[in-house]
Amino acid sequence: MAKLEISMLKTKRNYKETNPVAAALATLFLILGVFASALTGQFGDGQVPIWMLLLMIPALIVLMALKIANPWEKATVLRLGNFDRLAGPGMFWIIPIVEAVSSWIDHRVIVTPFKAERTLTRDTVPVDVDAVLFWVVWDAEKAALEVQNYTDAISWSAQTALRDVIGKMMLADILVGRDAIDAELQKIIDARTTPWGVTVQSVEIRDIIIPAALEDAMSRQAQAERERQARVILGESEMQIAASFAEASLSYVNNPTALHLRAMNMLFEGLKEKGALVIVPSSAVESMNQGGLSGLTALAQNFEHKTPVNGNQV
Repeated sequence: MAKLEISMLKTKRNYKETNPVAAALATLFLILGVFASALTGQFGDGQVPIWMLLLMIPALIVLMALKIANPWEKATVLRLGNFDRLAGPGMFWIIPIVEAVSSWIDHRVIVTPFKAERTLTRDTVPVDVDAVLFWVVWDAEKAALEVQNYTDAISWSAQTALRDVIGKMMLADILVGRDAIDAELQKIIDARTTPWGVTVQSVEIRDIIIPAALEDAMSRQAQAERERQARVILGESEMQIAASFAEASLSYVNNPTALHLRAMNMLFEGLKEKGALVIVPSSAVESMNQGGLSGLTALAQNFEHKTPVNGNQV
């Protein structure tokens, strides 16, 4: 993978050094030289093709001097080893041999993924954290002159900053405080990269991976916490129901008729269902003077469901 990336970088650099426009113009000059030499008969009599040699010089100059930068690029031009100017975007010329393009700076927003593997938190828990860095070059001159390879420097700076932040935080704070980690990382990385002409737009934590055993223990802890909350809510509900019953009982303290009516309604609701069985304490029946009423109700149900004997209804 690394060899492929190096090969791509070399191909891109060669493309920048010899762009298609310069190659086409150089080829055109060579073709004109060939035609001019042929028209003057310099190929047939053994003479040196003067026209071809003369037009080869501007062809080489165009090939070496004409450069093209994309709309999102800046070219760093050095003159005799000293910084001279930033060129581009578009087509520009350099003086061959005297001037050279040392680097091409991309001004687009660049995305750099980075991670911290097996990093210990403040409470000594190893975690793996994946993050994404969004950054942009705002000063091409500093990016070209102040650091050798600003892309690698930003990647390593982001990784070390992530390890530092993780080592200062508890695991619980890391799991619930991603926004705080993003803001802290952006502040630290931006402070390191500003002297290089690079600004950090945002940092986003993609994933936090903890050991499987710890994840299982945290799951059991969360389940136990939910069960505890459920029991607490059930107990509070029982207290509210008891309070409601106590408040309702005050309505029957000085009104025995209302209490008897309520008792009759409860018995009716319990006995109206077919096959229902209601058990009422004897003390409650005597206090409500409902013994005769319940007996008559039960007797009526027995007669209602009794089967015929010899074709006669009993």
